[in-house]
Formats: sequence, C-alpha cells, structure tokens
Amino acid sequence: MRIFHIHSGSVQELAELPTHMPAQGFVWIACARPVFQARLAEIQASLQALVGLQLVDLHVSDLLNAQLPSHYDYTSQYDLLVFRRLATAQGDGAAQPPAPVPAPSPVAPAESPARRNGPPVLRRIDTSPVGFAVFDQLLLTVHPSDCAVRDAYATRLLASAPAASTNGEGRSNPAAGARVPTSPADLMLRVVNQMVDGYLDLRRELTRQLDHWQTELLKPRARYVNWNSLLEARLSLHMLDEICEDQRTAVQDWIDALETWTLPDTPAGLRELDLLKVRSRDVLEHIERVVHHVRRLEQSTETAVQMHFSVQSNRTNDIMRTLTALTAVFLPLNLIAGIFGMNFDFIPLIHKADGFWWALGSMVFIALALVLVFWRKRYLARTR
Repeated sequence: MRIFHIHSGSVQELAELPTHMPAQGFVWIACARPVFQARLAEIQASLQALVGLQLVDLHVSDLLNAQLPSHYDYTSQYDLLVFRRLATAQGDGAAQPPAPVPAPSPVAPAESPARRNGPPVLRRIDTSPVGFAVFDQLLLTVHPSDCAVRDAYATRLLASAPAASTNGEGRSNPAAGARVPTSPADLMLRVVNQMVDGYLDLRRELTRQLDHWQTELLKPRARYVNWNSLLEARLSLHMLDEICEDQRTAVQDWIDALETWTLPDTPAGLRELDLLKVRSRDVLEHIERVVHHVRRLEQSTETAVQMHFSVQSNRTNDIMRTLTALTAVFLPLNLIAGIFGMNFDFIPLIHKADGFWWALGSMVFIALALVLVFWRKRYLARTR
C-alpha cells in the first residue's frame, strides 16, 4: 500500500494511513487487491475517519472482483470507476512495453505444430481491472498485485513535484507543480490516460503483425497456413474490441456524471471543472481511436483471409486451365490413334510403307498447331 498527500504543487508519500484529513490538498491511497482484501476493515475505518463514510458493500465486491469489466457507478458521496488495463502473465504490460520481437508467419511447414497461444503480440492482450473510488478529498485505487501502472505514475508524480521550489524573488515557482493533479478526479483521469496509452502502443505492434501476415497470406506458393494463429488473432481482436467498448461506455458515463456536478462559485473552481471535462473527453477520444483501429484490423484480417483464398483459387484455376489445354491438345491425337486402331480390312495409309510417318507427322502438326493457338490465347500462360 502506498499513500500520498498531494497539495499546492507538492507531493509527500506517507508511511501509514492518516488519522485525519489534511487541511489542504487531498490524499491518494493506492493498494494492491490482496492488500485491500486483507486490510479492508482498516481501510474502511480510515475512510470513516477521513471522509465520514465507508464504501458500499457492493462496491467493495466490485473492487475485489478480478474479472469485472470496465464500468462506472456512483453514490451521493463518491464515484466508482473500474477500468481494465493491459497486463501480461508475468505482470503489467502497459507501463513497460516489451522489446519488439519478429512477427511469426502464419505460413509454416506442415510438420511444425501451431503454437497454442498465438504470436507474442496477441498474448499481450490480457487485461485486469483497476478500481477508483473518487471522493471530494480522497482517491482510493485498487490495483492488481505488483501494478507497474501505479508505481510508474507514482514515480513520475514524485519527480514532477519537488517539495519546495522558489525563484530569486522569494515567490513560488508555478512550473514546479504544473503537472501535479489538482483533485482526486484529475488524478484518476491521469492514471486512466496512462492505461489507455498502453492500448495505443499495442495497436502499433498489432498493425506490424497483421501487415506481416497479409504479406505471407498473399504469397501464391503458400502451402500450409497456420489457421490456429489466425483464429487466435481474430478472437483476440474481438476480445480487445469488447474491452474497449466497455471502457468507452464507462468513461462516457463518467462524462455524463460530470455534467450533473454543481457549478463552483469561484473562477478557479470553474476552471478546474472545465479541465476535468477536457481531460475526460481526451481520454474518451483516445479510447475511440483504439476501437476504430481494432475494428479496422479485424476487417483487414478478414480481407487477408479472403484474398488468400482468392489467390489460391486463381492458382487452382491456372492449373486446371493448363491441364484442360493439354487435354485438348491430345484429344485429336487420341482420335487419330483410335481410327487407325479399328479392326477393318482396308484403312487408308495402313498398307502403305510410309503411312505410319504420314499419320505421325499429321499428329505432330495438329499438336503444334493447337499448342500455338492456345499459347496465343494465353491458355498456357501463367497468371501473375
């Protein structure tokens, strides 16, 4: 569990839960899901002491549920947002993208078995939920174990907000805390925006992967296609589409809730509310970009498969056309051989000494003439 006190452009990390709410700023309590479950009574008691109320039981269940989709809920005292972020089997994948790996080809030798989990980029499409309970002066976040998103943003937050920064005239330097969140809602949106950036990075890798697959699928001499990998790709893209749709719905519900907030009386409060709306719309726009790109990748995958079958069909048509032309070349020759093979006493040329050569020459002439005709009509040419 990590606890931060954020106020006036400065950030201070606390060693333990505070017993009372600070006079200025707000408190950020970030804990892992197992810690939240183990210290639930202590956290509820601290919330009672700090903000005067506790989390609803249903919301506690939502924060503890590791399979919950992204969604938004609210009460009269606080808002609850669950947002799914990218993860890998070892931990987080959104904050620290792995080094690029060569894209495996869906076209493989027949003796090589298909990998069950698909290429590495598709194995990265794994998510886990992060819960945000937003109070007026407190933000409670519940992360998966060893959440790199929380640690990465906490490190950035501590580095961007020095404790004291003054200029030569003794006045505080506003640039020191320019990137420090001004409210729990602002902090929540910044963390969510960092999660969405992981999806934006992932789509570049997916694009490179599918471009490589399209190139391999369009090769006319591709013999064996790893359809298991293609199926994994389609299922992963469909799952990513559903995840992003849930995210967009949750953020849209949050934006709609912002419209119902009471307008502040001070210009600074109005500006802070406007900045929250702008940042919320920016997060929604990033999610919509991911959704649009994922759907385009799905269409590209379907198009690549259809074009692969079209190429194979054209190649089959070329082979059948060539075989048909060769069969047509030998049909007259078979007719001549059949005529001279009849059991009649008298057949022209059969009792002449040079009859065989006349028949053979006629057959060669007819064959060459048909080959020349078919070649000019491009029946024997290869389609590129």
